[in-house]
Amino acid sequence: MLRHLFIVLLMVLLRDSNCEQTPEEEQGVRYANRCEACKILAAELEARLGETGKSHDVIEIGYSVDDVRPKKRTEYRRSELRLLESLENVCERVLEYNLHKERTDSTRFAKGMSQTFQTLHGLVDKGVKVDLGIPYELWDKPPVEVTQMKTQCENMLEQYEDAISDWYFKEQQQKSLQQHLCEDHVLKHAEERKCLKEQLTEEQKPKGKKRKAKGDKEEL
Repeated sequence: MLRHLFIVLLMVLLRDSNCEQTPEEEQGVRYANRCEACKILAAELEARLGETGKSHDVIEIGYSVDDVRPKKRTEYRRSELRLLESLENVCERVLEYNLHKERTDSTRFAKGMSQTFQTLHGLVDKGVKVDLGIPYELWDKPPVEVTQMKTQCENMLEQYEDAISDWYFKEQQQKSLQQHLCEDHVLKHAEERKCLKEQLTEEQKPKGKKRKAKGDKEEL
């Protein structure tokens, strides 16, 4: 009998603890988890390295006191300088993402306007008054989930700086940064890595079409 009561009490406590929500969660805020943050960091850093890797410059590194001995020459795309320049402000790129609340998996963080806001902007363009409780000018500002993910990105960069450097100099020909950083270092357990397999469908990918700003006039 006592054992039965204990089990019932434990179930009630577990249920109540799962129901507790933070004020942000009560407002529908769901911050990025470590998988989502790492996935986007890896994607953006690889994209940045792809941009800086197009250079075929040869640079001189090191120095000498008498400026007589020759400095070491190396290809920029294989240099530490390229890595440092790619890492600089890479987390700022996170602010280019939007929150697509119509999706429930990690693809909720994606570039391009969400379907919800496309609909709302369309209503405004037709003259419909839409009140979201925030000024119209702030509609397209990064939501709190995205600004928080930028902070997560910065913290992750600092924590795993050595792992990223090891990949850049030793492993990038063998595996992706996502595999090296997220699977091998940040996410230790298989169940944490679920989001790494989630990809945007062709229909969900941004088309690159710019929305006409409110008040803009059509060119004749």
